[in-house]
Amino acid sequence: MPPPALLRALCCALLAAAARAGFSGDRCSWRGSGLTQEPSSVGQLALACAEGTVEWLYPAGALRLTLGRPDPGAWPGVACLRPAQPFAGAQVFAERASGALELLLAEGPGPARGRCVRWGPGEHRALFLQATLHRDISRRVAAFRFELREDGLPELLPQAHGLGVDGACRPCSDTELLLAACTSDFVIHGAIHGVTHDMELQESVILVMATRVLRQTLPLFRTGGAGAQVQASIRTPLHCGVRPGPGTFFFMGWSRFGEAWLGCAPRVQEFGRAYAAASTAHLLPCQVALG
Repeated sequence: MPPPALLRALCCALLAAAARAGFSGDRCSWRGSGLTQEPSSVGQLALACAEGTVEWLYPAGALRLTLGRPDPGAWPGVACLRPAQPFAGAQVFAERASGALELLLAEGPGPARGRCVRWGPGEHRALFLQATLHRDISRRVAAFRFELREDGLPELLPQAHGLGVDGACRPCSDTELLLAACTSDFVIHGAIHGVTHDMELQESVILVMATRVLRQTLPLFRTGGAGAQVQASIRTPLHCGVRPGPGTFFFMGWSRFGEAWLGCAPRVQEFGRAYAAASTAHLLPCQVALG
């Protein structure tokens, strides 16, 4: 029988080969099996694209996955994960600079709810995938899609991303409103036409009749002529308890897997007050067309 050191070396070589074979041509996705991995080993993977997929068949041991450019001094980054169903055989954690692990995805029969995590400046954008113990690992697959984006402002607090990242379900502060107007994937002006609730996905969908699309970094909403209304669907977690309300709002948020998710939604008068106060104090982070 080969010595244990040789067996470990062979195992690592097999894992590395499997990782290389699992990469697509643009290094965006990985598909591999835990059958070639020792239960106590940790495989090292890296995906350089802003979005892609991970599919871990018959999970065993653990994997450490780094996302994006290997530059620890880069701007803060936000990663969103959406698990495939059923998601079984592993848990997914975000790795923090302190060495702590933050649970993002766990196996279970629940809905395929996505989770987002924000890494600060200097933190490695790393996920830790740990196999869960089962007597029978057959038919267990831990698969998820990921999206990674850069934050342009290093001083932006996690709470400024609103409902989807920190899950606080609370109004944004004046500072957060102004930063959201500058950094969100979309800013639209409109009124709530209705709200529906998806109990299976644990999401609420806000139907907005928008009179203006002030900005969008992705083509989430079609734009019409002057005075034309745009129908927009914006999602938010069900537990936030969104209800229809009168008045006009600035809806601000980001794109997650091609869907619009709500960040901040102040009434127009509320945003105008915060904007005027910051303008008087020469503290505007950017200009916003209010008229």
